[in-house]
Amino acid sequence: MQKETVKPIRSGEIWPDNQGVHINAHGGGMLYYKGTYYWYGENKSDSTSKAMVGIMCYSSQNLTDWKNEGTVLPVELNDTTSDIIQGCVMERPKVLYNAKTRKFVMWFHLELKGKGYAAARSAVAVSDSPTGPFQYLRSGRINPGILPFDMTAGQRSILDTLQPEHFREWWTPDWYKAVTEGLFLKRDLQGGQMARDMQLFVDDDGKAYHIYSSEDNLTLQIAELSEDYLSHTGKYARMAPAGHNEAPAIFKKDGIYWMITSGCTGWAPNEARMFSAPGIWGPWTQHPNPCIGPNAELTFGGQSTFVLKVPGKDNAYLFMADIWRPKKPSDARYIWLPIQFKNGIPYIEWMDSWTLDSFFE
Repeated sequence: MQKETVKPIRSGEIWPDNQGVHINAHGGGMLYYKGTYYWYGENKSDSTSKAMVGIMCYSSQNLTDWKNEGTVLPVELNDTTSDIIQGCVMERPKVLYNAKTRKFVMWFHLELKGKGYAAARSAVAVSDSPTGPFQYLRSGRINPGILPFDMTAGQRSILDTLQPEHFREWWTPDWYKAVTEGLFLKRDLQGGQMARDMQLFVDDDGKAYHIYSSEDNLTLQIAELSEDYLSHTGKYARMAPAGHNEAPAIFKKDGIYWMITSGCTGWAPNEARMFSAPGIWGPWTQHPNPCIGPNAELTFGGQSTFVLKVPGKDNAYLFMADIWRPKKPSDARYIWLPIQFKNGIPYIEWMDSWTLDSFFE
């Protein structure tokens, strides 16, 4: 019997689905369930990055041949009171399977129609099937009225002294110090914390976490999800305060948590950052840019979106990123590269073409 030819992965090129159309699943994430990979992402139109269609899903058994499963969470076309009315912003969808409830749970970053990026909400939807349809539940800010669980008494007393009128000029050393100490955390305390670029992560014990850019994209926050993954428990911590990180992508190897992020430069690429920690709550240590090769200082022209631990294979971690094309959003491309390790430290080397079986035994 002839062995099936393994298709190469060529980042930055057109990736056709089973209908010959470029895969439209940007800012995406991957779920592996019962032998199939499900890739969820934003449908981008030709002329706008606003949500005109909704969240897409594609399925594959081998990570290279993709079937279009359609729009699993469509925008609302008629109900103008809906959070997800056509023209809103739906970004970075991620889906988890909850074995206890047997539900598929989707979280994504939501901005309300006509409000720019001011809402900074997280939205949740649920389905009985990985291919939907997902039922939209609600959106909102995160953990209103609750301070990070690990804030010390001293840090809380400093928080009490921070007054917005003293820091009207942004980007000064005093302002950075105040943001680090919780200026924006305090500002958003009653209404809930902002959440834009986001990620989901399930640990070995089944607990799930929501990681998101908060505090006007200046500080990442890590928040624990409830047992059913449909809400937050109120336990959360801040990460890299005032570090200006977006696009978090997290994975765990040999008991160490790794997170790859980007800086904040809009649609333009920038240099990737990398952090590690012995536990999900930290302490997090920053490392140099993990990218190696041409254009590594701009993350090969892309921005991180997800790291997939390939099931059933040792040391198999797939770095996923987006090459944004804001003038024609539907033409955005994908970067997929293997994460390699040297002395236990991850690095990502550019390859024009590579195959999964050549790296992932």
